[in-house]
Amino acid sequence: MKIIAIFSSKGGVGKTATAVNLAYVAALGGCSTLLCDMDSQGAASYYFRIRPKKKFNDKKFLRGDINGYIRGTDFDKLDLLPAHFSFRHLDIELAKLGKKGKVPVLRSVFLPVADDYDVVFLDCPPNLTLLAEHIVRAADIVVTPVIPTTLSILALKQLLKLLSELKLDQNKIRAFFSMVERRKNLHVSTIEQYRKYPIFVKTAIPFLAEIEKMGINRQPVGATARNSSAALAYERLWQEIWQRS
Repeated sequence: MKIIAIFSSKGGVGKTATAVNLAYVAALGGCSTLLCDMDSQGAASYYFRIRPKKKFNDKKFLRGDINGYIRGTDFDKLDLLPAHFSFRHLDIELAKLGKKGKVPVLRSVFLPVADDYDVVFLDCPPNLTLLAEHIVRAADIVVTPVIPTTLSILALKQLLKLLSELKLDQNKIRAFFSMVERRKNLHVSTIEQYRKYPIFVKTAIPFLAEIEKMGINRQPVGATARNSSAALAYERLWQEIWQRS
């Protein structure tokens, strides 16, 4: 089982769209896949029209009590662990466990289902808190969307700094340019400046209407527009990430 976190400290860069579409493509390719919605806003859960059970909460999640709360989606080999509103307190609960001398490793949350899935995707909230530290420690791969703008590049540098401070291997990062608009000079120049760095994969995800319409269709783009530019781009992105894993 590989854990792949879709993470950025900056909001609005396409994390949830990336998590949903990569999970869909991975399952389509034959991987037994679990998508874990870790953001209390529950956007990934919304896309799959799934709500968490009322008895589920942040404490049960951190104990690894997740088996009874995983739900099947409409797609073969793709399951979802929906977000719960209490996940907004995950940082607080992690801090409490740490004070008791039981510093939890997020990876242990998924040990009960390790034999059931080839890959677990984490759709992560945008922050640089204690939860972020646990996420990057637990993940085998950290996929980070980067809009080709100054603030998004700054978020990437903050992520690199976090891994450095935690003494983690920065080679686990797979950065890619997201929401790219080639007609914008800033996007073109930023891509040219940073694409040479090895943490960036070659595939970029363009700014496309098919991706924006996910909120209306409430499905991955490949499920509604199989041969669209957006669907094909996510397929290429997944193939590149998986081959480099």
